[in-house]
Amino acid sequence: MSESQAPTTELTSQYMAQVTGDLERNAKEQERIGAEIEALQEQLRALHHDHTVLVNIQQALGNGSTQPAGGPAEADTVAMPSVPQQASAEPKTSKPRKTGAAATAKKTGSKKSAAKALAPKTARAPARPTLVDLIRSHLEQQSEPRSAAEISSALAEAHPDRGVKTTVVRTTLEGLVAKSRAQRTRQGSSVFYSAAADSEPVQAVPQAKDVTS
Repeated sequence: MSESQAPTTELTSQYMAQVTGDLERNAKEQERIGAEIEALQEQLRALHHDHTVLVNIQQALGNGSTQPAGGPAEADTVAMPSVPQQASAEPKTSKPRKTGAAATAKKTGSKKSAAKALAPKTARAPARPTLVDLIRSHLEQQSEPRSAAEISSALAEAHPDRGVKTTVVRTTLEGLVAKSRAQRTRQGSSVFYSAAADSEPVQAVPQAKDVTS
């Protein structure tokens, strides 16, 4: 009886050792995969944050943009001279054709009239700077970092008609930091922004009081 139990006991010990080793490997594998999942979740949170910042910047730029010269209004004006040339449903009556100097004079007069009609539309003021340009220009003119509230106050004072909001300015600043066009520093619980050392210089924006959004 004792001889038959000896192989069984030895086999059980072998299985026990194998199961114990498998459990250890399983635990280590769970730990490794858990660490990878945590890293991926952190990357996903960062991407979500960047997406929110970019959407806010897109909205801010859309609100501050103006219609460039030569836009739809001008296109409509250009298209208008062609309307009288469309075929009419009423029967045409035969008229004698003008030839020679009379026809040439008529064509020249039509071109001059069209040019005069387009002249007021093309003489437009240059597009106003966007909020991004205003912020970058302001940062480059500062000798030390500024907070979002300080930047908003300065821009609101220089451009009272734009309706500058601190939340929009802060979102735009974060977008510039994400694109390495501005630098962010912390002093305690406060956040300050400055122009990036290697950023391309922005053409100085005039600090006029009559700039509108």
